[in-house]
Amino acid sequence: MPSWPTRRRPSGVGAVRRAGTAAALAAALLGTVSCTGTANPPAAVAGTAPATTGAASTPTPTATGSPPPAQVPDVLRFTGTTLGGAAFDAAQLAGRPVVLWFWAPWCATCASQAWTVAEIAPRYRDTVPIVGVAGLGERKAMNEFVTEFDLAGTPQIEDSRGALWKRFKVTEQSIFVIIDRNGAVVHKGFLDGEALSARVAALAGA
Repeated sequence: MPSWPTRRRPSGVGAVRRAGTAAALAAALLGTVSCTGTANPPAAVAGTAPATTGAASTPTPTATGSPPPAQVPDVLRFTGTTLGGAAFDAAQLAGRPVVLWFWAPWCATCASQAWTVAEIAPRYRDTVPIVGVAGLGERKAMNEFVTEFDLAGTPQIEDSRGALWKRFKVTEQSIFVIIDRNGAVVHKGFLDGEALSARVAALAGA
């Protein structure tokens, strides 16, 4: 049987087919383009990180470990205005021991205690806050008292109408009302400078 010679395809045919294949691929890619003009991302290959779209992801909130806010006992549910004109809310003191100092600007005993308060109050500001409650006098005299004894760094509530004095049933000056961290009144009465310092130090270490 005669052998037929093998015909070699013209090189142009392969080129035409390759061009047709490229055109088909291009058409397929165009078919995946959405109406917004952006191409749908290809499926992620297992084991690879998913493709990003350029938008920043929202971080997952993490626990800060901060203790929950302390419950406010009834004894600290009061507000006022300091001699400097700032609003004061006793609820912010919840969870800590608190010392309320009821004083009058003309009181000699209060003046002797003022030196101790001015000395120890900044030291225990964060652990045992001392808050003055000024009454039985005029605002001008109260401010002069604060300036004379360097008490500006300690909150001093203006209570010329006696609202807080009545709330805590204070009828004379100088009286200290000590409230423990649970909201219980553990002392109400007079304290000299030495006794006040000892009580505050003990509360701070408790």
